[in-house]
Amino acid sequence: MFTGLVEAVGKVVSLSRGVQDGRLLVEVGAAFDDVAVGESIAISGACLTVVEIDGANLAFDLSPETLERTALGGLAPGTPVNIERALEVGDRLGGHFVAGHVDGLGSVKSIRETGEHWLMHFSVPRELTALMIPKGSVAVDGISLTIVDLTADSFSVAVIPYTFENTTLGSKRIGDTVNIETDMLAKMVFKAVGKLPREGISESFLREHGFC
Repeated sequence: MFTGLVEAVGKVVSLSRGVQDGRLLVEVGAAFDDVAVGESIAISGACLTVVEIDGANLAFDLSPETLERTALGGLAPGTPVNIERALEVGDRLGGHFVAGHVDGLGSVKSIRETGEHWLMHFSVPRELTALMIPKGSVAVDGISLTIVDLTADSFSVAVIPYTFENTTLGSKRIGDTVNIETDMLAKMVFKAVGKLPREGISESFLREHGFC
Protein backbone atom coordinates (compact mmCIF):
# COMPACT_ATOMS: atom_id res chain seq x y z
CA MET A 1 0.00 0.00 0.00
CA PHE A 2 1.21 3.48 -0.92
CA THR A 3 0.02 7.09 -0.52
CA GLY A 4 0.88 8.65 -3.87
CA LEU A 5 3.45 10.99 -2.28
CA VAL A 6 6.61 10.59 -4.35
CA GLU A 7 9.78 10.32 -2.25
CA ALA A 8 12.30 10.74 -5.04
CA VAL A 9 12.79 10.69 -8.78
CA GLY A 10 15.06 7.90 -9.97
CA LYS A 11 16.54 7.13 -13.37
CA VAL A 12 16.22 4.05 -15.53
CA VAL A 13 19.58 2.35 -16.02
CA SER A 14 18.37 -0.45 -18.26
CA LEU A 15 15.36 -2.51 -19.28
CA SER A 16 16.06 -5.98 -20.60
CA ARG A 17 13.29 -7.96 -22.25
CA GLY A 18 12.99 -11.74 -22.41
CA VAL A 19 10.48 -13.79 -24.37
CA GLN A 20 7.76 -12.71 -21.93
CA ASP A 21 9.28 -11.18 -18.80
CA GLY A 22 11.58 -8.24 -18.31
CA ARG A 23 14.03 -6.84 -15.78
CA LEU A 24 14.18 -3.17 -14.88
CA LEU A 25 17.24 -1.57 -13.28
CA VAL A 26 16.68 1.81 -11.61
CA GLU A 27 19.20 4.18 -10.06
CA VAL A 28 17.61 5.37 -6.81
CA GLY A 29 20.42 7.20 -5.04
CA ALA A 30 21.84 7.06 -1.51
CA ALA A 31 18.53 7.98 0.16
CA PHE A 32 17.37 4.39 -0.31
CA ASP A 33 20.49 2.68 1.04
CA ASP A 34 18.45 0.77 3.64
CA VAL A 35 16.19 -0.92 1.07
CA ALA A 36 16.16 -4.72 1.31
CA VAL A 37 15.63 -7.44 -1.28
CA GLY A 38 11.96 -8.45 -1.25
CA GLU A 39 10.73 -4.96 -0.39
CA SER A 40 7.82 -3.47 -2.34
CA ILE A 41 8.47 -0.17 -4.09
CA ALA A 42 6.21 1.79 -6.43
CA ILE A 43 7.98 2.75 -9.65
CA SER A 44 5.88 5.40 -11.41
CA GLY A 45 2.79 3.94 -9.76
CA ALA A 46 3.43 0.24 -10.33
CA CYS A 47 4.13 -1.89 -7.26
CA LEU A 48 7.32 -3.89 -7.88
CA THR A 49 9.50 -6.16 -5.74
CA VAL A 50 13.20 -5.54 -5.28
CA VAL A 51 15.00 -8.67 -6.51
CA GLU A 52 18.60 -7.43 -6.50
CA ILE A 53 20.61 -4.51 -5.15
CA ASP A 54 23.75 -3.22 -6.84
CA GLY A 55 24.99 -0.14 -5.00
CA ALA A 56 22.54 2.66 -5.74
CA ASN A 57 20.73 0.55 -8.35
CA LEU A 58 17.67 -1.59 -7.65
CA ALA A 59 16.55 -4.41 -9.95
CA PHE A 60 12.92 -5.43 -10.46
CA ASP A 61 11.43 -8.30 -12.45
CA LEU A 62 8.52 -7.32 -14.72
CA SER A 63 5.81 -9.89 -15.37
CA PRO A 64 3.94 -10.14 -18.69
CA GLU A 65 0.95 -8.50 -16.96
CA THR A 66 3.08 -5.54 -15.86
CA LEU A 67 4.60 -5.13 -19.32
CA GLU A 68 1.15 -5.24 -20.92
CA ARG A 69 -0.86 -3.05 -18.54
CA THR A 70 1.67 -0.38 -17.56
CA ALA A 71 3.99 2.07 -19.25
CA LEU A 72 7.08 0.45 -17.74
CA GLY A 73 7.70 -1.70 -20.81
CA GLY A 74 8.41 1.43 -22.85
CA LEU A 75 11.01 2.93 -20.52
CA ALA A 76 14.39 3.83 -21.98
CA PRO A 77 17.74 4.34 -20.21
CA GLY A 78 17.87 7.77 -18.63
CA THR A 79 14.09 8.11 -18.29
CA PRO A 80 13.06 9.56 -14.90
CA VAL A 81 10.67 7.52 -12.75
CA ASN A 82 8.80 8.31 -9.54
CA ILE A 83 9.79 6.27 -6.49
CA GLU A 84 7.78 5.60 -3.33
CA ARG A 85 8.38 2.99 -0.66
CA ALA A 86 5.47 1.09 0.84
CA LEU A 87 3.45 2.72 3.61
CA GLU A 88 4.43 1.72 7.15
CA VAL A 89 1.99 1.43 10.03
CA GLY A 90 1.89 4.79 11.81
CA ASP A 91 2.96 6.86 8.78
CA ARG A 92 1.03 10.00 7.95
CA LEU A 93 -1.40 9.50 5.07
CA GLY A 94 -0.91 12.73 3.16
CA GLY A 95 -2.21 11.57 -0.21
CA HIS A 96 -4.74 8.76 -0.66
CA PHE A 97 -4.67 4.96 -0.57
CA VAL A 98 -2.77 3.78 -3.66
CA ALA A 99 -2.41 0.05 -4.25
CA GLY A 100 0.24 0.25 -6.94
CA HIS A 101 -1.99 -1.78 -9.25
CA VAL A 102 -2.23 0.19 -12.49
CA ASP A 103 -5.74 0.16 -13.99
CA GLY A 104 -4.73 1.36 -17.44
CA LEU A 105 -2.82 3.87 -19.50
CA GLY A 106 -3.46 7.49 -20.27
CA SER A 107 -1.67 10.11 -22.35
CA VAL A 108 -0.84 13.75 -21.77
CA LYS A 109 -3.37 15.84 -23.67
CA SER A 110 -2.29 19.36 -22.68
CA ILE A 111 -0.09 21.23 -20.19
CA ARG A 112 -0.88 24.84 -19.36
CA GLU A 113 0.71 27.10 -16.80
CA THR A 114 -1.92 29.17 -14.99
CA GLY A 115 -0.64 31.57 -12.38
CA GLU A 116 1.24 29.61 -9.75
CA HIS A 117 0.29 26.10 -10.88
CA TRP A 118 -0.01 23.93 -13.98
CA LEU A 119 -3.25 22.54 -15.39
CA MET A 120 -2.66 19.16 -17.01
CA HIS A 121 -5.21 17.22 -19.08
CA PHE A 122 -4.97 13.48 -19.67
CA SER A 123 -6.80 11.34 -22.21
CA VAL A 124 -7.92 7.99 -20.80
CA PRO A 125 -10.25 5.13 -21.78
CA ARG A 126 -13.89 5.54 -20.79
CA GLU A 127 -13.77 2.54 -18.47
CA LEU A 128 -11.39 4.56 -16.29
CA THR A 129 -13.35 7.82 -16.25
CA ALA A 130 -16.37 5.76 -15.18
CA LEU A 131 -14.55 5.28 -11.88
CA MET A 132 -13.70 8.97 -11.39
CA ILE A 133 -15.55 11.93 -9.92
CA PRO A 134 -14.68 15.66 -9.92
CA LYS A 135 -12.64 16.51 -6.80
CA GLY A 136 -11.93 12.81 -6.34
CA SER A 137 -8.47 11.27 -6.17
CA VAL A 138 -6.45 9.67 -8.95
CA ALA A 139 -2.86 8.42 -9.18
CA VAL A 140 -0.93 9.46 -12.30
CA ASP A 141 2.43 7.69 -12.53
CA GLY A 142 2.04 7.05 -8.81
CA ILE A 143 1.36 10.69 -7.90
CA SER A 144 -1.70 11.41 -5.77
CA LEU A 145 -3.69 14.15 -7.52
CA THR A 146 -7.16 15.68 -7.30
CA ILE A 147 -9.40 15.67 -10.36
CA VAL A 148 -10.54 19.15 -11.43
CA ASP A 149 -12.68 18.51 -14.51
CA LEU A 150 -13.92 15.25 -15.96
CA THR A 151 -15.28 14.26 -19.37
CA ALA A 152 -16.16 10.89 -20.85
CA ASP A 153 -12.60 10.30 -22.05
CA SER A 154 -10.36 12.77 -20.21
CA PHE A 155 -9.69 14.50 -16.91
CA SER A 156 -7.62 17.41 -15.66
CA VAL A 157 -5.58 18.04 -12.51
CA ALA A 158 -4.03 21.16 -11.01
CA VAL A 159 -0.36 20.62 -10.19
CA ILE A 160 1.39 22.83 -7.63
CA PRO A 161 5.00 23.94 -8.27
CA TYR A 162 6.50 21.51 -5.71
CA THR A 163 4.86 18.51 -7.34
CA PHE A 164 5.69 19.75 -10.85
CA GLU A 165 9.36 20.19 -9.95
CA ASN A 166 9.86 17.12 -7.71
CA THR A 167 8.13 14.42 -9.76
CA THR A 168 8.24 13.30 -13.38
CA LEU A 169 5.32 15.60 -14.26
CA GLY A 170 7.74 18.44 -14.93
CA SER A 171 9.39 16.45 -17.72
CA LYS A 172 6.21 15.27 -19.41
CA ARG A 173 5.38 16.28 -22.98
CA ILE A 174 2.19 16.13 -25.03
CA GLY A 175 1.47 12.54 -26.03
CA ASP A 176 3.56 10.92 -23.28
CA THR A 177 2.06 7.76 -21.79
CA VAL A 178 1.28 7.61 -18.06
CA ASN A 179 0.09 4.97 -15.62
CA ILE A 180 -3.37 5.54 -14.18
CA GLU A 181 -4.79 4.08 -10.98
CA THR A 182 -8.32 5.13 -10.05
CA ASP A 183 -9.42 5.68 -6.48
CA MET A 184 -9.81 2.50 -4.46
CA LEU A 185 -13.01 3.84 -2.85
CA ALA A 186 -14.60 4.34 -6.27
CA LYS A 187 -13.84 0.73 -7.12
CA MET A 188 -15.57 -0.36 -3.92
CA VAL A 189 -18.62 1.68 -4.91
CA PHE A 190 -18.62 0.00 -8.32
CA LYS A 191 -18.39 -3.43 -6.68
CA ALA A 192 -21.17 -2.66 -4.20
CA VAL A 193 -23.56 -1.15 -6.74
CA GLY A 194 -22.64 -3.56 -9.54
CA LYS A 195 -23.56 -1.11 -12.25
CA LEU A 196 -22.44 2.35 -13.30
CA PRO A 197 -24.29 4.99 -15.30
CA ARG A 198 -22.90 5.42 -18.83
CA GLU A 199 -21.50 8.86 -18.01
CA GLY A 200 -19.63 7.57 -14.96
CA ILE A 201 -20.09 8.20 -11.26
CA SER A 202 -21.69 11.53 -10.36
CA GLU A 203 -22.51 13.07 -6.99
CA SER A 204 -26.23 12.50 -7.62
CA PHE A 205 -25.53 8.84 -8.43
CA LEU A 206 -23.68 8.43 -5.13
CA ARG A 207 -26.49 10.11 -3.17
CA GLU A 208 -29.10 7.96 -4.92
CA HIS A 209 -27.34 4.79 -3.79
CA GLY A 210 -26.68 5.97 -0.24
CA PHE A 211 -22.95 6.63 -0.44
CA CYS A 212 -23.10 10.27 0.61
